Amino acid sequence: MPQLFVLIRRAATAVIGLAAVLLFTAAAAQAPKAPPAGSAVATFAGGCFWCMEPPYDKLDGVISTTSGYMGGTVKNPSYQQVSSGSTGHAEVVQVLYDPKKVSYEKLLEVFWKNIDPTVKDRQFCDVGTQYRTAIFVHTDEQRAAAEKSKATLATTKPFKEPIVTPVVAATEFWPAEDYHQDYYLKNPTRYTYYRTGCGRDARLKSLWGSDPH
Repeated sequence: MPQLFVLIRRAATAVIGLAAVLLFTAAAAQAPKAPPAGSAVATFAGGCFWCMEPPYDKLDGVISTTSGYMGGTVKNPSYQQVSSGSTGHAEVVQVLYDPKKVSYEKLLEVFWKNIDPTVKDRQFCDVGTQYRTAIFVHTDEQRAAAEKSKATLATTKPFKEPIVTPVVAATEFWPAEDYHQDYYLKNPTRYTYYRTGCGRDARLKSLWGSDPH
């Protein structure tokens, strides 16, 4: 049954992606601009990037979220390339935030509560290195905070399994095609069906309890 929802996601992205190509001729993503003065960037890999945007979008102090790809070897990869698992990229969400309103530590807390950190190269019904979890750090300060957060979690986690999510240096970020951005807002029914059918919420509840995510 989980495989069904993987196929549904692929079919949905294929149809929407074709429409995007017809409308815009090319859906190739462009390199992101430098963040505005006074803001900061954080990047997290938590499986399907559709599901990682909502918890950050609702945080006060988050300016924007962008779904994209990081950690691979191919420049300007397409969703089709990344989803094949051949480029080395992970699906990520890049968070632009105001450090005066929300701390990086809070972003880390939200990250942990929205992933299964006990599995490697998959999340819920999505399997492959492109769905691996990771904290991509942009500065030495972020690395120190991420490592501290991971160490603290290892001693306080409410589950028995070890944490396998790595903390790694950020590499070039490639925004995903436009039809992936804010997917949960553009296609709420499909998004809910995929998220529920993939078993994401059920697994998160079993790991973290009934706290909102």
